[in-house]
Amino acid sequence: MRVKSWRVGLLSLLMMVIAIVYAQLTSTTLPPQQIALDPPAPTSTILVAAAASLQKSLQEITPLYLKANPSHTINYNFAASGALQQQIEQGAPIDVFISAADKQMTALQVKGLLVSATQQDLLTNQLVLIVPNQSSMSLTNFRQLIQPEVQRISIGEPRSVPVGQYATEFLKNLGILEQVKSKFVLGNNVRSVLTVVETGDVDAGIVYITDAKSSDRVTIVATADKKLHSPIQYPIAVLKSSKSLAGARQYVEFLQSKSAQAIFRKYGFGIAKPRS
Repeated sequence: MRVKSWRVGLLSLLMMVIAIVYAQLTSTTLPPQQIALDPPAPTSTILVAAAASLQKSLQEITPLYLKANPSHTINYNFAASGALQQQIEQGAPIDVFISAADKQMTALQVKGLLVSATQQDLLTNQLVLIVPNQSSMSLTNFRQLIQPEVQRISIGEPRSVPVGQYATEFLKNLGILEQVKSKFVLGNNVRSVLTVVETGDVDAGIVYITDAKSSDRVTIVATADKKLHSPIQYPIAVLKSSKSLAGARQYVEFLQSKSAQAIFRKYGFGIAKPRS
């Protein structure tokens, strides 16, 4: 009987120990679904609508920005500024807009679509006359475009492409617009104007100096007098509808950094001065 009692007591003691250990474990350990995890690093996807003439420079700047902001993703939509303006007005999910002229940016400002504190001039550019490298014409200035042997001149579509607007303004102030407009071959952005000159499908074209310098298939024969056209400014702004406002502001600030400006200068852009 004593042996039996001893065994019963030992079994009871063992059960008590197991119960205490189990209680401690269940009181200090969360079920798997309740385990607290550190929140993931915030990410930001930024969609930038930019004038076609900015394509190469912005694509070179992007890796520098992403190195400094690894949680961000940058996507681009390069097109004529007028086309981008229309997309934004129709509700495209754009975070940052960079135009090649004030006209498009001002239109969006008037409609209250911009974060006004972020709107500013970013860059400047120049207007140049180019010909194909294999051209047999000896053009040296814009006035020679009226010559009969010059039959096809490519410019941007003036209603939507800023480089075309600057070109027609310049030619009008130069006094030759009416004489040459029947020769126009219109491009839907500045890159398309450059392409038809490169291929020799036209005799000459009017583009930005930045685009002309990006090609080894065209020759710059003249630079437009800045006094005969509106200043070529590239304004930038964040859209009020942006879902990544903080990231968009960060991106705009980075484009004004010394490293970004060095790349812009490499492609022939000027750095805009603050407006007084």
